[in-house]
Amino acid sequence: MSVWVFYISTLVIYFGVDLLAGIALNLQFGYAGVVNFGFIVFQAAGAYMAAVVVLGPSGGVASFQQYIFGSRLPFPLDLVAAAVAGAVVSLVIGLFSLRRMRRDYQAAVLLIVSLIALQVVSADVPLFNGSNGLTGVTWPLGQIVGVTATGAPVIYAAWTLAIAAIVFAAVYWLSKSPWGRSLRAMRDHEDAASAMGLNITSLRLQVFVIGGAIAGLSGGLLVEYIGAWSPGAWGYAETFVIFTAIFVGGVGNYRGVIVGVLLVPVIFLELPRFLPAVGYPGLIDSLQWVTIGLAWMLCLLFRPRGILPEKRMEVTKPAGVPGPAVVPSEGGA
Repeated sequence: MSVWVFYISTLVIYFGVDLLAGIALNLQFGYAGVVNFGFIVFQAAGAYMAAVVVLGPSGGVASFQQYIFGSRLPFPLDLVAAAVAGAVVSLVIGLFSLRRMRRDYQAAVLLIVSLIALQVVSADVPLFNGSNGLTGVTWPLGQIVGVTATGAPVIYAAWTLAIAAIVFAAVYWLSKSPWGRSLRAMRDHEDAASAMGLNITSLRLQVFVIGGAIAGLSGGLLVEYIGAWSPGAWGYAETFVIFTAIFVGGVGNYRGVIVGVLLVPVIFLELPRFLPAVGYPGLIDSLQWVTIGLAWMLCLLFRPRGILPEKRMEVTKPAGVPGPAVVPSEGGA
């Protein structure tokens, strides 16, 4: 396999993983208005769970690292475990952070939770091997399809895109359903939605758990490919990369999420790698975050609704029906 085929396959895999993350965060923030500044915690939970359930017991050949829940689940139960881990962590955090709390307070609490989680996992070695993280994660799909190491990235890229497409279709359908319209009503007019009988707390918790499960799945797919996971891979800044992607693409628009993910995590973060080495060591790496910050600021200044803005809800009266009626448009695609 040529270097370029391997590189492009890796970019496709990262695109699929980031697209799953963007779909989850857009469902939470774009549709429900939940400002989840702790999003990366749920992706990390899925990654850790997918790792420990395939590494086997913490001992023997794996005695150089410590972790809990050591087992060897067959494929694809490791990805199911990753999604369940993201959902369970979302449920636990959501039960105390989404109840009777203003949105700005919720955002602050979730950011604090992400910082606490990072420090706890880094310091508690028996949990997930501390700051050194986990390594030696195998790729179970390769054992099933029998591909060689040279063909693995191409197969895994197709596998990742297939999962992303399935999740995209499912979330798109959910967003068009009455449940999805309830989320938009809660986001735009919370008091009015509550007065109409919608359970705001329940809706927030539902969308929080679904988004957490998708985030956990994305983490499981990522750790299976790179083979390792550590606290250095899930700092709070990673959450703002996904936020920037959905802002640039268009908040509340899933086609916009595709555009934003392609531009921000894939192109904007990769382009600085091709710049010639200039200045002090580490300058090129710093330009990646400069690019992300500039993209967000320029978007807010010149295109606040993103490249593909969310369409508005339209109020119409069907022909032959007396009295007013509300019919949603095909917005938020």
